[in-house]
Amino acid sequence: MSTLELLQHTDTVNELLARYGVKFGIYKNNTFKEQLFPFDAIPRIIGHEEFDYLERGLKQRVMALNLFLKDIYSKKQIVKDGVVPEDFIFASSGYMAECEGTMPPKGIYSHISGIDLVKGKDGTWYILEDNLRVPSGASYPMIARELCRRSSPDTFHDHRLEDNRNYAKLLRRTMDYVNPGGHTVILTPGRYNAAYFEHSYLAEKTGAHLANGSELVVEDDKLFYRAMDGKLERVGAVYRRISDEYLDPMNFNPESLIGIPHIYDVFKKGNVALLNAPGNGVADDKGIYYFVPKMIKYYLGEEPILSNAPTYLPFYEEDMSYVLEHFDDLVLKDVAEAGGYGVVFGSSMTTRQKEDFIALLKKEPRRFIAQEVIDFQDLDILEGGEAVPRKADLRAFVLMADEPLVWKSGLTRFSRNPDSFIVNSSQGGGFKDTWVLSQ
Repeated sequence: MSTLELLQHTDTVNELLARYGVKFGIYKNNTFKEQLFPFDAIPRIIGHEEFDYLERGLKQRVMALNLFLKDIYSKKQIVKDGVVPEDFIFASSGYMAECEGTMPPKGIYSHISGIDLVKGKDGTWYILEDNLRVPSGASYPMIARELCRRSSPDTFHDHRLEDNRNYAKLLRRTMDYVNPGGHTVILTPGRYNAAYFEHSYLAEKTGAHLANGSELVVEDDKLFYRAMDGKLERVGAVYRRISDEYLDPMNFNPESLIGIPHIYDVFKKGNVALLNAPGNGVADDKGIYYFVPKMIKYYLGEEPILSNAPTYLPFYEEDMSYVLEHFDDLVLKDVAEAGGYGVVFGSSMTTRQKEDFIALLKKEPRRFIAQEVIDFQDLDILEGGEAVPRKADLRAFVLMADEPLVWKSGLTRFSRNPDSFIVNSSQGGGFKDTWVLSQ
């Protein structure tokens, strides 16, 4: 890697990323702050055969999760058969009773799934999270690869890599597959959303309209986009970057100012596809994550190809006992949090903090999961002109149309803190390109 000509252009690529507005925004203390999403030019490299293995496991997992969502909003057979406890479904903050009995176009719930993995030092890949609501991040490796190609074309001429520039084509294929008729729109909350760059970039690359809630209107059980000349044009698919509860003030949160009144009614009638479908949050609840290997066996009759991180549910008495006995060796996660928030390591707490947390754990056992701390692999990053190791994960993207397709790339995120296992961009992490070798 030290001879890779691309590394000489790290500063140039980051300057271009800043010029193009490749930023990540966060709200903190009621203030919106934008920060650059730092790019590191040393790529993560995944071999051809290794990615084939990941691809099989990811397809299997996403197929099972889609079947789970279809089941849980209809017959709930997996609950009746005692595989997943009823309490875990209806107590999930992501479960939406309003979605009962509603079948999305083509029966697809999670059109774009962002699956977070880490690779242990023993070479084993572990899945940490399933993101099935509005998973973000694909645009960052897309534009990074584009700028790296521009800065160092020889690098990509000399190495046999899968071309990651087809993500927009895969996404458009997915949107068109479920579109019952009309334009395709990417719905954004607006300029001050944390991932607004991605919204605008994906709209440009897919040829979809970028719209906010005020530009869409429901009439006669159909959804329309208000064009520049004032005419209404039919919309058939909406890749929405708005959380479920804010999507439709008439059906969900009545205080929402960024949604579209009655869009969910149009969806229920099958006149518009929403990507991803409302209600998916019940499947990416960290408590439900525990049951995904069982879902794979239940729905597909197969053994899981990819492993979960060893996980315990304090909801179960036996697991609670284990968690209390091994508290210092575990990481505790709030099932409703995301972005690296709500994650605490038992070993880092003071005695008083442990006492307070254990009291909360006993009071609200459904609220938390506990996991073994996986000592996952470090990847080198450039810091001060030298390569230093930092923890890194991988968000893989699976797109579902007539079959699941895994994008031959991904978002590799790394911690810039040498002592931290948390790599999320909202926690100050950076990102890398992910090279998948073509042979």
